[in-house]
Parts: sequence; C-alpha cells; structure tokens
Amino acid sequence: MRAIGIVLAGGNNHRMKELSQKRAICAMPVAGSYRSIDFTLSNMSNSHIQKVAVFTQYNSRSLNEHLSSSKWWDFGRKQGGLYVFTPAVTVNNSNWYRGTADAIAQNLTWLKNSHEPYVVIASGDCVYKMDFNKLLEYHIEKKADITVVCRDMEPGTEIERFGTMKMNEDFRITEFEEKPLQAKSNTVSCGIYVIRRRNLIEMIERCVEEERYDFVRDILIRYKDMKRIYAYKIKEYWRNIASVEDYYGTNMDFLKPEVRDYFFKQYPDIYSKVDDLPPAKYNPGADIRNSLISSGCIVNGVVENSVIFKKSYIGNNCVIKNSVILNDVYIGDNSYIENCIVESRDTIRAGSRFVGEGGIKIVVEKNERYVM
Repeated sequence: MRAIGIVLAGGNNHRMKELSQKRAICAMPVAGSYRSIDFTLSNMSNSHIQKVAVFTQYNSRSLNEHLSSSKWWDFGRKQGGLYVFTPAVTVNNSNWYRGTADAIAQNLTWLKNSHEPYVVIASGDCVYKMDFNKLLEYHIEKKADITVVCRDMEPGTEIERFGTMKMNEDFRITEFEEKPLQAKSNTVSCGIYVIRRRNLIEMIERCVEEERYDFVRDILIRYKDMKRIYAYKIKEYWRNIASVEDYYGTNMDFLKPEVRDYFFKQYPDIYSKVDDLPPAKYNPGADIRNSLISSGCIVNGVVENSVIFKKSYIGNNCVIKNSVILNDVYIGDNSYIENCIVESRDTIRAGSRFVGEGGIKIVVEKNERYVM
C-alpha cells in the first residue's frame, strides 16, 4: 500500500477512572485476549501498510512491553517495520507531547525520511475492522486534501464527547465541532484520517511555528474552509473505549455471537501478542453461561454473562455475573461479583461481595499474593 501508518497512543482519559492509573488506554484488555491497540495495528497489517509508527507517552510501560516485537502483526520485514516513539529530550526540545499535532511534530524526521505518498493516522483506543485500501481509493477519487472516517451513532450515545460534523451531498465536510456542548449532528469522527504526506509535513511545520499542538482543532477545524476535507462514512461495528461505560459495553458486546463471528471468524483476522498459556480449566462444579473464558484460567464457580481475562482463578462457590475480570485476578471462595470491572492482579478475599448497583463498579483490592 502506498501509505505509512501513524497510531496515536499517548493520551490519557480521566473518564476511565482507576483503570487508566496503571496503563495507557490503548493497552486496555479487550475481548479476553486482546489489547485495544491490536485492532488498529491488525487493520494496518491487513491493509498491507508495512511501515507504522506508534506514539506513546502516558503510562506506556505495559504498552511498550506489548509492542516489544513486531512479528505478532507481521511488521517484521526487511523494509518497513513497527516503530515506537516516546517523547525524547533533544537539543531543540525537552517537552512531552503537548497534543496530537505536537506528537507528530516531534517525530517529523521520521515522516520526512519516509517515501510513501500518503499517511493513515488512527487512534489506538478504538475497536473496529477496516480496509484502509478502500479508504485511500476514496481519498484519491475525491481528490481530497484530508479524508476523515465518520459514523452515524445510535440514539442514546453520548455524542458530546466526540468530534461531530456536517457535510454536503458530495460528503465534503462543511462543519466540524470538537466535543461540542450541544451536538448538532449524530455523525461523529472515528479518529481515522488520510492525508498526503507532504501536505501533512507542511501543516505540522506551520503548527510548530504558531505553537499549535492539536491535530483536530489546529488542522481539521482550522483548514476546513481552505482545504478539501471529505468524510468517509462507515456502518460496520466501531466503538471507542474512552470511558468506563464504553469499555464495559465493548467487552459485553463480544458476548454477542454476531460480534464474535465478525471479529474472530470473518477474514481478515485480528492479531495480538501470544502468551504461552494452557487452555482454561473447568473443575467439577463450574457452571459457565454465555461468557468468554481466556487461556490460563481456572474456574470452580458460576460465571454468567462475563468476560474473564488470562490467568484468572475463580474459587469454589463463587458467582460472577455481568462482569469483566481482568488479567491475573484471584477470587477467593464464596465470593459474589456482579456488574463490576475487577482490576488486573487483584486478590479478592474469600466471602467478598461486590455489586455495581448504580452503574459499573471498579474493584481494586490490595494484592496480598505478592507481598513479601
């Protein structure tokens, strides 16, 4: 493909509450065995984008560890590859990334040294499938300067936390608002863009001169009347996991057969770093109903409408309902957990009871297993 990829994976979001205190949003576990960023990287690999840069910053330890080898997404080639860029102190700059445009600006040398004519920019905190080749064909056909992927959201969605847009009959964007107080449209930006590499370099260099740092506000919104900015509308599954409710809802979606079939059984595939773990073990007394149980788990109790991530232990006479149990959690005997997200590496004492009554409850318990 005649494009390079940029994955924006450095941001933090307070809507994730305690879940973002240990990891970057892009490293959040999804669907039992994946991380959020796996979906974006898999889409780029399946679209034959061979050269991809990931910009990390906030709480990036686990994310950098996950990205330690490019082979899982088939980027390990003689040409191209997977590049992970964190903020670096240089002669001319000692700042952290101050925004998405600034992240690109601080790594502009990489962009200038590339030879592909186009750039695909995508956020790493979304769950979706997309063929970027079709997106690029649409971009060229429209003779667009920038193409923005968008989607009409379902009623009841909190649209105000997205960028919203309006377009004319030719799909050229006429209005673009970033996180408006009151949304005028239910069409939101998916955080995926295509732009010619030279145009991007020129715009970023101008942002640097004017000390502007945000890609959406300082490029998309600022240039919408000067540049040909078009919308590419999708109808397939797409979710952003930038809040506790959306993260919980995304994992619950994978309990639906049609969603699992779309992501796991239909070509192309979604790839992730593979752990060398045994299959899940179900001891006598285990009762599993409509749940995802990942490798390395041992289950003794009842699990209903829940997602259990890797290396978790469910004790005797436990009941887990409508919950997300993250990696390496130990749940003691006779515990009851409902409508909860249990943080990774937690130890839940025997006989505990956690119920999210007014919403989703995040459970963070002291991990006694690893205290000396």
